[in-house]
Amino acid sequence: MERTSRRNLLRAVAAGGAAAAGIGVALRTGISSDAAAQGNGHSHGLSDAPSGPQASATVNFGHWRIDPPFDRMTQPPLPERNVHFITPNEVKIKAGGGVSFIISGLHNVQVFADGMQPGDINISLTTPMTGPAPFTGLPIINDPNGRLYRGPDPSLLPLDRVETVNFPHPGVYLVICGFLFHFQDLMHGYVRVLA
Repeated sequence: MERTSRRNLLRAVAAGGAAAAGIGVALRTGISSDAAAQGNGHSHGLSDAPSGPQASATVNFGHWRIDPPFDRMTQPPLPERNVHFITPNEVKIKAGGGVSFIISGLHNVQVFADGMQPGDINISLTTPMTGPAPFTGLPIINDPNGRLYRGPDPSLLPLDRVETVNFPHPGVYLVICGFLFHFQDLMHGYVRVLA
């Protein structure tokens, strides 16, 4: 096996960077900055993206417990090993920015319209999870009133994943865990979107 010199490694990295930059330029120039005016209702142009410290936020959707110690290589991720918190409870972003929900455990991200509160959610409206046992039939809230986003059935996905949601308009949006039992345990928070 041939030894890679530092010089060859730097050349490879530079070539890869130049190729990536070329792809980025090609993609950027192929997209109209006035897509909304063309009736597409959205744009992929960099000028549309908010910037600065409130362009995006990260929210933890559940946490794995480490007391007592937890080895996920050898122990199943049982519900009692997960803390059903949304942290921080409120984040602030600029309009047009996004929130990345880092999901740890059996959770379902749902976002509701500006001004809605937990008491506005009709918890009698549910749909069953369709994944394998022991998740089959567990209830996911299915109240469409004011719902802007509902993530996929968590029983069909890895327990750890990220879902990123865009918030184009100012307001205060309610975010809940749509798994009924977690919502009843007060698993909810807010995204405050600034103008």
